Amino acid sequence: MANLNSLQIMLVAGEASGDMHGAKLVAAMREQAPNLAVCGIGGPALTSCGMEILYDSSRLAVVGIIEVISHFRFIREAMRALEKRLREQPPDLLILIDYPDFNLILAKKAKLLGIPVFYYISPQVWAWRSGRVKTIKKLVDRLAVILPFEKEFYQKRGMKVEYVGHPLLDTVRAARPRTEFLASLGIAPESKVIGILPGSRRREIAAMLPTFLAAAKLIEEQMGKVFFLLPLAPTLSEADLLANGLAEAGVEVRVIRENRYELMAACDAVMAASGTVSLELAILEVPMVISYKVSPLTYFLGRRLIKVQYASLVNLVAERKVVPELLQDAAVPEKIAAATVRLVANQAERTRMLAGLAEVREQLGGPGASVRAARLALSLAKDKR
Repeated sequence: MANLNSLQIMLVAGEASGDMHGAKLVAAMREQAPNLAVCGIGGPALTSCGMEILYDSSRLAVVGIIEVISHFRFIREAMRALEKRLREQPPDLLILIDYPDFNLILAKKAKLLGIPVFYYISPQVWAWRSGRVKTIKKLVDRLAVILPFEKEFYQKRGMKVEYVGHPLLDTVRAARPRTEFLASLGIAPESKVIGILPGSRRREIAAMLPTFLAAAKLIEEQMGKVFFLLPLAPTLSEADLLANGLAEAGVEVRVIRENRYELMAACDAVMAASGTVSLELAILEVPMVISYKVSPLTYFLGRRLIKVQYASLVNLVAERKVVPELLQDAAVPEKIAAATVRLVANQAERTRMLAGLAEVREQLGGPGASVRAARLALSLAKDKR
């Protein structure tokens, strides 16, 4: 492509997973346009790849209707910062990653200024508020989706959409075998190892960590000595964990800042908050119990708006129940502990889940999603020029 090195891109990734995928996308774009300039909203991953951060995504990472209201001041500050840059230094392309309530407002502002919009990792409009498809169709010039069923959903509604595969397939792998990783922690290979993955947002930690810790105590009472491992998300600090019961858990939990995928792959089973992590675990073929809680009002409203049968992405991709989902009132230590113990102790149940996870991994496509998305984005920016 000619004359791509001077391109100016604005990118918005409002959450930890979007930050990771956005950094991979920027890296793939720079392979074709080495001097690409990028600004916008992101976190540590996008910062490390040289993006000019106009607003830190950690201040925006919330979930749920009520939770968003409490963060309105930060959302308004971020919108003002980006709108100012759009007006004063219009980029050649606006790239949006998920985070729809914020991003669709920004897309409207960009369209009024004649800036093309590329949406990578679409909003989950197939799950709830499907009326937003009309807004996306009007504001988005090109859409790249990462889940196999999304392409047909958007095509049926007359949108130009490309399925690029899931970017996690490029990144989710353990660099060391289980025995070597456990040895580095001083854990014998025959030990029982269970992961605790309570989420990457502070409100998720507040909602899920105490429950998972109580479940861990019950698991150890039933199984004897268990090693519990918790990977610390880059958006969080150990103080966030301590503020939500880690010190008083009654079980030893090792908090590890690095080697996230090695940690996950080394686990016999994992207790995880619903989200992208379920697909990471599926790719690594690690048995899991998915759980989630939000504020009662958010849950009450969500039940009336959400149109899909499952909460976890694994079950949605499989179109059947592969992993157990313990949500809201069912998200209690006793049920989570019992489901986790079964995955470790019941070989038949474990084997069934592993077979289902292998099927999901196959459905996610092959590696190269970031490269395919980068080509689409650069092509759109070139067309604008």
